[in-house]
This record gives sequence, C-alpha cells and structure tokens, in this order.
Amino acid sequence: MLREALPKIVTGTLPGPKAKAVLDRRAAAVPNGIGTAYKAVIERGEGAMFEDVDGNIFLDWIGGVGVLNIGYSNPECIEAVKEQADKFFHSMFNITTHEGYVKLAEEMNRIVPVKGDKKKTMFVCSGSEADENAVKIARSYTGRPNIIVFTGAFHGRTSLTMTMTAKKAYAVGMGPFPDGVYRAEFPNLYRAPGNMSEKEAIDYYVKKLEEVFIEATPYDSCAAIVFEPVQGEGGFVPAPIEWVKAVRKICDEHGIMMICDEVQCGWARSGKMFASQYFADAGCAPDILSTAKSIAAGLPLSAVTARAEVMDAVTGGTIGGTFGANAVSAASALKVIEVMERDDYPAKAMHIADVAMKAFKGWQDKYECVGDVRGLGAMMGIEFVKDKTSKEPDAALVNAIVQEAMGKGLMLEAAGTYGNVIRFLCPLCVTDAQLDAGLEILENAIKTCAK
Repeated sequence: MLREALPKIVTGTLPGPKAKAVLDRRAAAVPNGIGTAYKAVIERGEGAMFEDVDGNIFLDWIGGVGVLNIGYSNPECIEAVKEQADKFFHSMFNITTHEGYVKLAEEMNRIVPVKGDKKKTMFVCSGSEADENAVKIARSYTGRPNIIVFTGAFHGRTSLTMTMTAKKAYAVGMGPFPDGVYRAEFPNLYRAPGNMSEKEAIDYYVKKLEEVFIEATPYDSCAAIVFEPVQGEGGFVPAPIEWVKAVRKICDEHGIMMICDEVQCGWARSGKMFASQYFADAGCAPDILSTAKSIAAGLPLSAVTARAEVMDAVTGGTIGGTFGANAVSAASALKVIEVMERDDYPAKAMHIADVAMKAFKGWQDKYECVGDVRGLGAMMGIEFVKDKTSKEPDAALVNAIVQEAMGKGLMLEAAGTYGNVIRFLCPLCVTDAQLDAGLEILENAIKTCAK
C-alpha cells in the first residue's frame, strides 16, 4: 500500500521517460512564469507518499506547500466529497444558501482563536484572497487606509498581497503597487544585529515597529498590522510571544486590527489547530485570522474569521467571491475538522516535531553549514550558512541538497529571504518509518553536498 511505502527510485535517474515526456509538454504549453525545479510528475498519492508516472515513490516533505497536513487522498474526505458531488457541485452562496457553508462557518467560529465571543466567518478560494479580504475588512471596520506588514512576509500574488509580500522576486515587472502598505522588521532572532539577548532583540524589533508610526503612517491612519505567526516563505521564523504581546498592546491602545495570516501555519501544523492559539493562551489573540491551504485537504478554499462586530461593519457586496466554500470544498473541510480533532492531529504534529527537531539539533552541532534550526510544532526550518560565525547564507548548498535528496526519493523545498532554508511541511499522517527514512536521506544529502 502506497500509504505505508518508503521512498524508492526505480528509474535510476530523474526524470524517468514518462515524466520527461510530460515535462516537455509542460514546457511547450505552460508559461515559464509558473516555474518548477522538480523532475516529478505525480500519478497518485496516499498519506505522505506519492508515486510518479514512472513508478518512482517519493516521500513528500513539501505537502503542496502546506496544503496536505491531512495527507494525500484521505479516505474519509474522498467519501465526503463523493457524497456531496452526487447532490450538486456548486450554488453561489450569494444566490442560494447551502447548509455546508453555514455549518462550516459555525465550525470555524468555534475553533478559530480570535478576540470576541461571537464570531463570523467568510470564505473565498485562495490564501491571497483571504489575506486581501482580511485587509478590506480591517479597513472597513476602522475607516483607516494604511496597513503595516513585515520583512520576510509572504501574503500572496494579487496586486495588494504582492505588495504586502516582502521578497520582490515575486513581483518583478508587476508595479506600480498599491499605496498604504508600510513595512517593519520582523523579529528574526537568529539574525538580530550584534550579540543581543532574546529580550534585547525583541525590544529592538518592537522599537523598529514603533518607528514606522513616526516615519510612515500615524497610528490613527493605520487599519491593521498583518503578520504570519510563523513566517513561511520568509524562512520558517516564529513570532516570539513577547513580541506579539507588544504588538497586541500597540493595537489595543490605538484602535488597530491585529491580523494573523495562518494560510500556511494553520490546521494543526504548529501543535495547535491554529498557531494563534498560543497567542490567545498568552492573552494576545488576533482580531482577524485568515487561513487556507490545508483547510479542505487539497480542494480550493480559504477563510477569514473575526468577531461579529468587525465582520458586520463591512458593506454588503464588498467581500466574498463566486466559488467561496462551494459545496464540495465545504464538505471536504468539514471532514478535515472532524478527522483532525478526532485523531488529534496537533499531537501528531508535536510527535513529528520531537523526532525531527532532535535530529536537526544534532546536525546543528555536527555540521558547520547548519546555522540555525527553528520552528513551531511540525513547521520547522533548517538554515544553511557558509560558516556559523559570519552566518553568510548558502543558497547554493540548499539547492544542491534539494536535488540530491530528490534523487533518493525525498521531496524538499527551499525558503527564506536568501533561499538558504530547507522547510519541513510533511503531511502530519507520516509514519515513523517514513519519517526516519526521510531524516536519513536528508542527512546523507547534507554530507554529500557540504563536502
């Protein structure tokens, strides 16, 4: 059974002949702007594994970039989708109410850790749409135009979210960009200047945020501060709780919305159903939370949740979209919530984190090229450097490791401002044997490529 299999490359080299033929067709038919560095063409997937068209079996530590927390082809999600598909695919919610949307909103209101007792949820299709609608909601509620985002941030590829995204490699030739978006430094403790203690570094980053209100947007013109509880593309950098408390205080004192983008770090990945639960437990829950990716086991769906008074301040017709929580996606998402809660996926994430982080910390001690390991739950990053003293990023080494590991059946992806972080987003249903096999492949790749 593929779900229980281990990585195996049967073609010797990649891509195999069938995959090469499809990749050649891809190059001829698909724009180069939708790039790929991977020589794999998937045929089927189960759990944390997929098989390509040539019969090669891969362990997937990318998981659709955080989409497959529940794994490929979860049987219960498949049955839920089939059952709904037999009734109808789609009925636009603005026209005809379907109970799946309502039930899913009720479930999101129950589980999403935002401020307020009474909550409401809206749905669209992608993380970018969720983030853009979250900003629209904050602007509508506050009556203010500006937002603050951070270095290392990734929020999407629409015009607004591309502006919010820090790395402008994602925006080449796409300007001019919308006004009213200002950027502060995200608290990356590993790259804090000098030899600061954690407290000194957090104080430094809070001060840098406060400077934005002096130099860019006054408090009373700022609608929202938007950040990822764990940065994704930025290199899997967790937001320190004490920094979040300071952000929450600034927001409360000045009537600013705190928006947490949980597109990638949500859905049990962090060891909680949402990473913002850690903030809520510490008394600094966000006002608005956006999420997507693993919400529907691979079907297109995203959500924005906030307290009712915030959501109801929005003028009718200004948020939403045609396909938001269509019946099939809603059915899958409802099953995802049921399975994740019943089978305690947050605990699965913490088990994976315990095993993998022990290995990663060992590598940090063993290899000069491993500069930092960090994360929250099973959202972990390994930062590679040319040496531990200079901390000079080594993107070339990461690229080599990714390709070496793929040749042995392990799929990895780079992240970070400098492209020097390997990120861990393995489906949370991975078996212990598969996890051990992946760790062995990755360490061997480090040994081979770091020579």
